[in-house]
Amino acid sequence: MNDGAAVVVGVDDSEPARRAIRLAATEAARRRLPLRVVHGFIWPLLRVPVGPPQGAPAGAGLRPQAERLVARAVAEAEAAARGVRVSGEILDGEAAAVLVGESRTAAMIVLGDRGLGGFAALVIGSVAGQVAAYAECPVLVARGAERADGPVVVGVDGSALSRAAVRFAADEAALRGAPLRAVHAYRHPASTGPGDMQPLVHDADLLRGEEERVLADSLAGLAEHHPEVTVEKVVAHARPAAALAEASRTAQLLVVGARGHGELTSLVLGSVSHAALHHADCPVAVVRAAG
Repeated sequence: MNDGAAVVVGVDDSEPARRAIRLAATEAARRRLPLRVVHGFIWPLLRVPVGPPQGAPAGAGLRPQAERLVARAVAEAEAAARGVRVSGEILDGEAAAVLVGESRTAAMIVLGDRGLGGFAALVIGSVAGQVAAYAECPVLVARGAERADGPVVVGVDGSALSRAAVRFAADEAALRGAPLRAVHAYRHPASTGPGDMQPLVHDADLLRGEEERVLADSLAGLAEHHPEVTVEKVVAHARPAAALAEASRTAQLLVVGARGHGELTSLVLGSVSHAALHHADCPVAVVRAAG
């Protein structure tokens, strides 16, 4: 995380964006960081006139409309978190590209799960998915229920990104005064064997012991950095996406790595993190940088 940077929230004129504004304001207040409200203004790229049409009032036109949108968002953010320094900016470009560009210097990008730029058939909008996949800082997506209590849940699979997600989740738990619930879900066949050969039966207790060590290794050293955070370890024989969706029902935040073990290498955003963005019942933070 870029500790000296701002929290950045992407806005359009949708209800999910308004939820993101409130969430971003709260996150900025927790971190004692400024908040930047950013609107990606695509029309100049399409060579569409953005000023007032000839003979129209001074306030007409696409750019004045965008300016009013950003002004309203800034006012809403200021009302949601008193004392947070809030600024607003219109940046020419497609929304996802603008926010990915902002991620190079931001502490966090916050956005709604759907917006006016998303396809109606998608549960999660195309902008949220693209930003979560390519951003260079953590991305927080406003979705599900907003809870003031409950644990911070983090998905753990032993990968480098998973360990980065654990560190981020522990920081979040400390900021919120919340417990941390680390969930490691695994799937193994009851037996394996090539062709018609006698299948090899796995020792369920041995397998569980191995998975418990994966979780313990991923949490190693956490108590030294955050002794105040209570950590609950959960090892579940289940599909990771399903286990995290279930855990999110009582969580105030779900944290996942952008990609982990078992993901197709061609995917920038892994299947588990993608599923979390679709099915979690609380805000989701996607951590991409391993460093």
